[in-house]
Amino acid sequence: QVQLVQSGGGLVQAGGSLRLSCVASGSIFSIGAMGWYRQAPGKQRELVAAITSGGSTNYADSVKDRCTISRDNAKNTVYLQMNSLKPKNTAVYYCNEAVRPSATMTLANYWGQGTQVPVSS
Repeated sequence: QVQLVQSGGGLVQAGGSLRLSCVASGSIFSIGAMGWYRQAPGKQRELVAAITSGGSTNYADSVKDRCTISRDNAKNTVYLQMNSLKPKNTAVYYCNEAVRPSATMTLANYWGQGTQVPVSS
């Protein structure tokens, strides 16, 4: 069983910064790509940023200059540093990791529990 546990969310003022963390635990043989998604009220879930096992990153155009995704493979953890937050960034943020639970199993996607990030004006 694999679990992803997120931390670091909460209310932030416009222009402020926030760092989200997501740690995987349980049966883990290897982890592939990691990413962060968000879902604003009334909207579909969208990709914010992703990072491959080799460290290559990809960002949504709307956050490219204000967010940094990173990972610590030794800790099975992915981070999202968000700066200059705006009220329109208010959403529930989810982490996603492609985890291979054992040598005989294939990669499967796992999701964190979601973290509320309200940005006040």
